[in-house]
Amino acid sequence: MDFDKIIDRRNTESIKWKYFPEDVLPLWVADMDFQSPPEVINALHQRIDHGIFGYGIPPVDLAEIVVNYISRQFHWKPLPSQVSYVPGVVTGFNLAIRAFCEPGTSVLFHTPAYPPFFSAPQSAKLPFVTNPLLRGADGAYSIDFERFEAQIVSERVSVFILCNPQNPTGRVFTREELTRLAEICLRHKVLICSDEIHCDIVYDGRQHIPIASLDPEVANSTLTLMAPSKTYNIAGLYASVAVISNPELARRFYEFKAGLVSGPDLLALTAARAAYLYGEDWLQDLLVYLQGNRDFLADTLAKDFPGVEMHKPEGTFLAWLDCRGLDLPTEPQKFFQEHAKVGLNSGVDYGPEGLGFVRLNFGTQRALLQEALERMAAALKTR
Repeated sequence: MDFDKIIDRRNTESIKWKYFPEDVLPLWVADMDFQSPPEVINALHQRIDHGIFGYGIPPVDLAEIVVNYISRQFHWKPLPSQVSYVPGVVTGFNLAIRAFCEPGTSVLFHTPAYPPFFSAPQSAKLPFVTNPLLRGADGAYSIDFERFEAQIVSERVSVFILCNPQNPTGRVFTREELTRLAEICLRHKVLICSDEIHCDIVYDGRQHIPIASLDPEVANSTLTLMAPSKTYNIAGLYASVAVISNPELARRFYEFKAGLVSGPDLLALTAARAAYLYGEDWLQDLLVYLQGNRDFLADTLAKDFPGVEMHKPEGTFLAWLDCRGLDLPTEPQKFFQEHAKVGLNSGVDYGPEGLGFVRLNFGTQRALLQEALERMAAALKTR
């Protein structure tokens, strides 16, 4: 796969490329600028060539394919009967908090956090509690376990939404960290809803560990959400996977979902099946390219951006840039959009801990990443 090949996306229905004015280079929403694996594209062509798109059901072998993929990638093998499908991971955790939060209880998640973590409990009229990650002197983030447990008790938390790999910080939590989180949640009977949408995108030989894979007791209290969408760049097709080991939790989840949320459509499931069956060689090449982009970004920031700090993300294709040392006259996302014509995510959308930060998507061709960084560096020099 030629990941350096630049493909014009401006004349498509791309949120990423349509959101900002045409003179702005977009490196924001978690959507890569690479074509999906050829096998995915071919499978979609074959399905479209059939020409009939009536009501459908998931492919009969898809659950087994998903389980085998999870087993190969993460050394965890749930049962095919424990696999179901939702249009998206965001849909999944919105359903979960509605299905499992008892009256008078709250939702807990780490911050800085992906913005839908805030909007999901708000739209469900549920209180939420934020557990800020601790940022070390080197920019690395860690979990404040003592505060985490104290909040569970004092705020009557019933659902914890875990994000691993963590968006936007790029942390890939260790087995020790996940075990401690799980032990606290089990001790206080807190359901874990684990958003693992970036599970395939990890670097430097790390291994993503699904929290439900720790042991059967943890799995019995966990709803795991995964997807091929970020990994294989098919997010616009809306197909995600929910793995629920506990039959009672599954029953409640399905009952709440019934009549409100349909499953992914025929083309989404076709793409997901092809990605899980045939996409792994493409993925290995992608990871090499993305890690090269990450390292190029880190080296360029260290050389040309005094006042900007970034701890190398351990996973995801998203970088969390601390711009507080720049002493800008305005919020950094606004500054770079107006003066460098580069579109980034504003850190304030990720909670109070994001003030002075931006999120940069390096899932693009290296030439575009280089151009964006050159624009940003020039804007800082001429301010």
